[in-house]
Amino acid sequence: MKTEATDIVTPTTTTETQEAAGLATAAGARSKISSAASSRRRFSLSGDKHFKIFAGSANRELAVKVCEHLGVTLGETKLQRFADGEIYFQLLENVRGADVFLVQPTCYPVDQNLVELLIMIDALKRASAGRITVVVPYYGYARQDRKDRPRVAISSKLVADLITTAGANRALFMDLHAAQIQGFFNIPVDHMFASPVLVGYFRELNMPNLTVVSPDAGGVERARHFAQKVDAPMAIVDKRRTDINVTEVMHVIGDVKDRTCLIVDDIVDTAGTLVKTVDALLQQGATRVYACASHAVLSGPAIERIANSRLEELVVTDSIPLRPEAQRVEKIKVRSVSGLLAATIESIHMETSVSSLFN
Repeated sequence: MKTEATDIVTPTTTTETQEAAGLATAAGARSKISSAASSRRRFSLSGDKHFKIFAGSANRELAVKVCEHLGVTLGETKLQRFADGEIYFQLLENVRGADVFLVQPTCYPVDQNLVELLIMIDALKRASAGRITVVVPYYGYARQDRKDRPRVAISSKLVADLITTAGANRALFMDLHAAQIQGFFNIPVDHMFASPVLVGYFRELNMPNLTVVSPDAGGVERARHFAQKVDAPMAIVDKRRTDINVTEVMHVIGDVKDRTCLIVDDIVDTAGTLVKTVDALLQQGATRVYACASHAVLSGPAIERIANSRLEELVVTDSIPLRPEAQRVEKIKVRSVSGLLAATIESIHMETSVSSLFN
């Protein structure tokens, strides 16, 4: 017999007013979710009994924002935890034959949120949901996507198998660490980018003599795309990783002297790479250094490092909920991807193209 469970999430159908800055998106995404489109969406989706959105406990606020953009109510669930740590999940409304979207990033605590996601998928499958689309703004284990050392696991592939086996029919991700992770799935995958939101923010700043910087060779394609959007030259920082979460910046490739630099990355974890990259750029004559990243993991000493660094500003998205300590750091700014995710979810449900959202 199970012991009595303790609630960790209270079902709710109301939303709180979000800060206007957190809801800002780039011009491309804004055009997709303009007021006229929003009114049509509310008419078509709010009355659609076969369209439902549910969320786990990992980033409920983001799910609520997505629902606000779509003019629908977040589905009611019961999520509890037994005394021994086991997760109990129950759907509190009918989903038979429905097109269901399940919002759950696998951020810290990664394993707990991943298991929670798998249990929710299983519950939806056994409740006869018509189609289950997992919306995973941040995909944990994405950095373990290959055998870079002897006798190591390819955990990213394992997680893909778990999600598929649990019963997901489709997946929606944002800024995967490596785009080829899509190939680990045997189900349709939509891979979106947060760049429209971030590009829009830095365009509004209108920074002079801007140079976009890739913090490593692996991020060159990401930085090149960003540089094209803001019409700026690009530089690369060559680094050598000596151990897990430990890097040593070597040298800067490109001209950054007397220029404003913008470091573009997908993940900020311990911020070791970020801080060393900032120092390397300033040593090469850069006047100011900004940074942006899609996923603010911010583990370990990251927040303290950022606060004490010479970085002007770090702009991240709300794919991962920002911890209270990080919210108190003035250098860290958050832009919401809820509008972009909402537009993508609508396109998937309506079976229309999502290509326009890449711009």
